[in-house]
Amino acid sequence: MSGLNTLTIAEARDKLRAKDITSTELTEACLAQIDTAGALNAFVHGTADLARQQAARADERLQGADETPAMCGIPLGIKDLFCTKGVASQAGSAILNGFQPEYESTVTQNLFDAGSVMLGKLNMDEFAMGSSNETSTYGNAVNPWRRGNDDAALTPGGSSGGSASAVAADLCLGATGTDTGGSIRQPAAFTGITGIKPTYGRCSRWGIVAFASSLDQAGPMTKDVRDAAIMLEAMCGHDPKDSTSADLAVPNFEAMLTGDIKGKVIGIPREYRMDGMPDEIEKLWADGTAMMKDAGATVRDISLPHTKYALPTYYVIAPAEASSNLARYDGVRYGHRATLAQGDGITEMYEKTRAEGFGPEVQRRVMVGTYVLSAGFYDAYYNRARKVRTLIKRDFENVFADGIDAILTPATPSAAFGLGEMADADPVAMYLNDVFTVTVNLAGLPGISVPAGLDRQGLPLGLQLIGRPWEEGDLLNCAYALEGAAGFVAKPGKWW
Repeated sequence: MSGLNTLTIAEARDKLRAKDITSTELTEACLAQIDTAGALNAFVHGTADLARQQAARADERLQGADETPAMCGIPLGIKDLFCTKGVASQAGSAILNGFQPEYESTVTQNLFDAGSVMLGKLNMDEFAMGSSNETSTYGNAVNPWRRGNDDAALTPGGSSGGSASAVAADLCLGATGTDTGGSIRQPAAFTGITGIKPTYGRCSRWGIVAFASSLDQAGPMTKDVRDAAIMLEAMCGHDPKDSTSADLAVPNFEAMLTGDIKGKVIGIPREYRMDGMPDEIEKLWADGTAMMKDAGATVRDISLPHTKYALPTYYVIAPAEASSNLARYDGVRYGHRATLAQGDGITEMYEKTRAEGFGPEVQRRVMVGTYVLSAGFYDAYYNRARKVRTLIKRDFENVFADGIDAILTPATPSAAFGLGEMADADPVAMYLNDVFTVTVNLAGLPGISVPAGLDRQGLPLGLQLIGRPWEEGDLLNCAYALEGAAGFVAKPGKWW
């Protein structure tokens, strides 16, 4: 049977349970596609042998039980930020070259316990720092979409660029991502797929290489909202090994997808309407607002007055936490160690190892983080940013307390741009890619990006819905209604 790799998770689950196909057939179809997709540079560590073993076990499980987990036998790609036992896990960095963990991250263990199949590890920005997947030690991941007949390679977004590219190109049925400031939602929007960042604490962070610990959160990247609901349920749950993991029951998110949003109140934040916003993004947002109204929701203008401080706040807190987290990579405990000269001591080993192992963007953020945490500047920058973060979080609490069920915004300020086009731009220009997404991380809320249209060059654009904490089921149902109204079915033409 051809085209198995193009199935959604829900379609594949139903066929597997009906015994119309086997996980081995499904896995082989994906592995064959991966073999022909080197131009996308999405998969960076293949695990074909492991995938075949896991698929065989899944087939045995599917034969022997009446009801198996929804993810049983489903081939996935795993972002390189997740530690996977015995499999290279480099976080896209040269400093972790050769690192093969002796343990499994809780999220991947949850997926494997549910019977999922790992096809390989996926490309990403180094230590998840980037919005274009151009800071990876493996080279750039490439977006399967192109502008009209233009052959220019486009970014799939970042930092989960490899995950987004692999799902959009049907190399796998779903992929794991992580989101510190928009790293699931922005690449999902750039590649025409669905990506949800759940509430902070919903998915365990244990075994995920840390970037900014108070912001990082794992989530699924899938072909549609139903698949996001299925995969998220398998990924999350309380984990005693992560002190920030929430001890809450995991709902059946898929069962909550009714598409009925009558009576829901959708907020439209006026502060997200920025000067210079492209007409296409304005129109997409207006169209999305009309779709929610037509579906029976009430739309209300709201104010989130501290939004303008979100980006500078994020770029103080995230580098500060990164500079602390990345201190452990010193040539002693993990991966790369520099070759030392005669007479070099431990200080020279630290200096040379970190200079060789970290790329320019990571070095920049470590320097920024060290500066804002330094004596004399701690109160002026880091403590002030923490106070502003509290105000940003309070903005959301106020509108939710006022009856808002979800908030609709654009996911990104533009469609995907060309790889290298921002090379000479000020780093702040690149950071603006996260302008619509970082508030969600600062407030710890769930947010989802849904493909909702194409720009005039034929590239996908996404809309973001932001929900109440711990109410991912309600958020997914609003996204399901939006997805149904938008009717986005476009796919990239195969050129790779």
